[in-house]
Amino acid sequence: MNHRGILKGAERKEINWRKTKLGEPFRDVLNEFRENVMNRSDFDATSLLQFGLFMATAIINILKESEKILGQEGQKVVFEALIKTGYDIGTQIVKNVEVPHDISDIELMSYLATIINTQAWTSIEDPKIDSEHKCSFDIIWCPLQRIYKAFDCRVQRYLVQGIINAFKDSNLLKSDYQIEFKSTIPSGADVCSFSIRKKEEGEPDIWAEYSKDLAEKALK
Repeated sequence: MNHRGILKGAERKEINWRKTKLGEPFRDVLNEFRENVMNRSDFDATSLLQFGLFMATAIINILKESEKILGQEGQKVVFEALIKTGYDIGTQIVKNVEVPHDISDIELMSYLATIINTQAWTSIEDPKIDSEHKCSFDIIWCPLQRIYKAFDCRVQRYLVQGIINAFKDSNLLKSDYQIEFKSTIPSGADVCSFSIRKKEEGEPDIWAEYSKDLAEKALK
């Protein structure tokens, strides 16, 4: 695992990666952290993982209790809050961007996915640009992979939906995209594998449709 994939701040092999500047979520807070906390001799970086797992566990428990006690209405409230949170992160990512004139839409989409995966999710990502219409990535390690069950990962779907909505509203990308997962670590796979391709005209949104199916399943 240590020799595969990239983390936040690492270089991708594409030349345009170095020429592309995307936003960093919570930049001001991170700068304060770098200045006042990160270099302290008594700081243990694993405490950030503990905090993140604490918050992630709280989110899934909030969703489950809302569904159990309030049913569909409670579920809807949590989903809308997750989408709103994702939208805010997506907006920060596309703020004050700089992209080279010759970058392709699928290449930019792949870079945006890398920012999401390595920054918002603190994951180890192995990204690929497969063709002019498709890109993909494997998540080699995710901080939630040992505490979330496979069905719990549906929480991420609504955060991602909010991020996608922000990207669409920014008009940064010229095309709409289909995002599909092929495998997940909590389901027993070695990696979480995702595929992103340009959406055909009139084609239903696979991500949103599957999210709807999972929501209905949870209430049953």
